[in-house]
Amino acid sequence: MSEYVPDRWMLVKITNQSGESHYRVFASWYGGYLGSDSWKLNSGVTRVDEDLNSYLFHGSSGSVYKCNKTSYGISGYGMSVLSNMIAESKEDGISIDMLPHSTNPLGLKYN
Repeated sequence: MSEYVPDRWMLVKITNQSGESHYRVFASWYGGYLGSDSWKLNSGVTRVDEDLNSYLFHGSSGSVYKCNKTSYGISGYGMSVLSNMIAESKEDGISIDMLPHSTNPLGLKYN
């Protein structure tokens, strides 16, 4: 099992051509002085737990994304990547929606 702790994160809802939806974590990390920014899209959230400061998103691959509650959002680099994903997915009849900061991850139904 892998655990990831992103610098910034956002929930996205992906809806296929049949109208079936699932949620994923779009996570990003700042590269710092000598590194490059990076991102990951998890395999699909199956459940979420929380502790005092973080949400723990469990993915269908077995990985866990530990996301600080105060770090919801996206960097400029992440927005560029996600915007391209959204545009390309529309061509395939798939919808990707960025969920607002006000979304309660504990109130969503996961597959």
